[in-house]
Amino acid sequence: MSVARHNSLLKASALSLAIAASTASTAQTTDSALEDSSVIYDAAFFAEYSPVNVNDMIDRIPGVSLAMNNRGGPNNRRGLGAGENEILINGQRQTGKNNEGRNQLSRISADQVAYIEIIRGTSEEMDIRSGGQVVNIVLSDAQSRSSITAEANMDRYHDGTFDPGAKISWTGQSGAFNYLFHLEGEPRYQHRIGKEFSRDAMGNLLETRYDESTRDRTDYQTSFNLGYQFNNSLVQFNGLYGGDCAPEDKDRLINDYTDTGIVATQEREYIDRCRDNWEVGGDYEYEFANGSKYRILFIANDGQWQQERDRFDIIEDREEKDLYLYNDGRDQERIIRTSYTFDPVEDHGIELGVERAQTIRDGNLRLGLDLGGEASPQHGFLTPVAIDNANSTVEEIRYENFIVHNWRINDKSSLESSLIYETSTITQTGDVFNERDFDFIRPKFDYRYNFNQSIQLRAKVEKIVSQLSFSDFMASSDSEDDDQNTQAGNPEIVQEQHWDYSLNFEYRLPNSVGVINSEIYYRDYTDVIDRVDVSTGPDDLRSARGNIGSAHRYGLNLDASSRLGYIGLPSALLTLGLSVQDSEVTDPFLNTKRRMRWNSRWFGRASFRHDITNWDLSYGFNYFNSDNESNARTQIDINDIEREIRDYGLSLFVEKKAFNGVTFRLDVRNANDPLRCRERTRFLGATVDGIVEEIEDYCSQDGPVYALKVRHTF
Repeated sequence: MSVARHNSLLKASALSLAIAASTASTAQTTDSALEDSSVIYDAAFFAEYSPVNVNDMIDRIPGVSLAMNNRGGPNNRRGLGAGENEILINGQRQTGKNNEGRNQLSRISADQVAYIEIIRGTSEEMDIRSGGQVVNIVLSDAQSRSSITAEANMDRYHDGTFDPGAKISWTGQSGAFNYLFHLEGEPRYQHRIGKEFSRDAMGNLLETRYDESTRDRTDYQTSFNLGYQFNNSLVQFNGLYGGDCAPEDKDRLINDYTDTGIVATQEREYIDRCRDNWEVGGDYEYEFANGSKYRILFIANDGQWQQERDRFDIIEDREEKDLYLYNDGRDQERIIRTSYTFDPVEDHGIELGVERAQTIRDGNLRLGLDLGGEASPQHGFLTPVAIDNANSTVEEIRYENFIVHNWRINDKSSLESSLIYETSTITQTGDVFNERDFDFIRPKFDYRYNFNQSIQLRAKVEKIVSQLSFSDFMASSDSEDDDQNTQAGNPEIVQEQHWDYSLNFEYRLPNSVGVINSEIYYRDYTDVIDRVDVSTGPDDLRSARGNIGSAHRYGLNLDASSRLGYIGLPSALLTLGLSVQDSEVTDPFLNTKRRMRWNSRWFGRASFRHDITNWDLSYGFNYFNSDNESNARTQIDINDIEREIRDYGLSLFVEKKAFNGVTFRLDVRNANDPLRCRERTRFLGATVDGIVEEIEDYCSQDGPVYALKVRHTF
């Protein structure tokens, strides 16, 4: 990005801050608000909307997406204290990854909630190190309460298929004991139609492909969360088990355009995939007489999967198998974290602790092709093809020693600082043996200043080390490219690191009318992970995920959420968001400057809901869009360049509370039937040579999905 563009970005951020500040000068605040920046929504605030569960309540809070960090992006931080969990229930985090607090919002009935709190400050009392805000769901304090929330749904897909699902949750409290049990079956059926046109460098048509695939999938899951409050301590325990099988049938028609005419062929694929996983977690907290606390928590999870892909050429009245690809694996994780929190002097809190994590991935890959050699039953009765690094086990043992200091500087400002010293050992065995030791120092500073309860300034500086995906260490199957069955692994990949600098300015309009937020950020990366060259020679071009050097990314996020009472719709809520960003990294294949992978220059989002309370009726939409310029979402590889192009996304809903408290809801997902397109340019030899072999234009559609849901609380 040029200097002029960079200055424009800074000016835009400064202007947005100035507008928010000038608007805030007319806000009404209370003196007591200066001592506590939290915002509380009592259960009475939601009464007119007749909510069924906690999700229904949260959907009515202006700007709640800021607190729940709904900007997307992968969760690849390391450790249980990383701050990616923004949900507390009764002030406590839920110790889980697949069964954390956010997943429970649809399972807790609304009639059990006393209030919802948006925590905008920092405190050693919270076992969450979030750089933003935290949502705390506070349940009613009762000796005994119990409710059952049930939901039945039926999804209709564009090929006429109907797929049912159901969920049921039982939550309650008996004295000091609280519980939540949940069971669900969620339909994930998919019917996709795709077309591809291939042309040479001169634009001449080489080939067309038409494919149609059907995947029949239903996700099953059962979970529980238990807690018991003693006089000076609390114990919580949770567990989860889930799984699914998703067989997929794919038919493909190929027209090959030659000098003499058109040669048509047909292919059929059958992909059989299954997975299952379980997780258990728990924590124990003890409060001493002097107010200090001891915490210990743990997580153990285990997930297994397998996938078998068979491809057949259809020749008149018979089929001949020409591809067998089998991939299976297992992921295991065990984490234990313990800490001691105390206040050495007034307005200061310190947490000292240590965390140990063990992460393991086992992977196995087998490839069989119709080469006329000796057939193997382990390779689909085809000829076995050797794959480098196809069978591996990767294990990481990691330790974190940490100290967190919370300082309430005065009634308006606070500073949370932390320092983590991390050591780890990653060992790969099997087809490849490699063992490496790592150590990192990860500081963080989170400063907050409350001008009043309406206006808050947040500044953060943090060193972040990403969690590696162990699938990158070993060879894996490639389901996105019919000309490339497998992808190479890279045993030498290391963790991506970056410094994150951000400045947030938030203004909350009086009387819970809305929220305006402006954030500017800059991120300085080292060891960026992208595709790298792992070729064994000029005739064996290969690439894998690896480290390509340093980079930087910067951007501006603008968010606004408001009730529309000033246009006569006091029970309507409109939320808007716009993000602009840019980045720069040196491409390892072309040795030129480019943006980081999948870096759209801008993306926008909007959501609207209108509650007609007299009719117990709600309706609304969600919208998402991003730029599609030539280098917005582009991946450069060793012998091809891919560009992804997407339509905007739109979903609609209408909801009606009917007889005896039964709620009916109709959701329309993919309402605009968006196209998902990919332009792939293949090269003869390496990409850097620039000799174009063909250009493939592929587009697919999943079609709209109509989901009718019926919910009730007993």
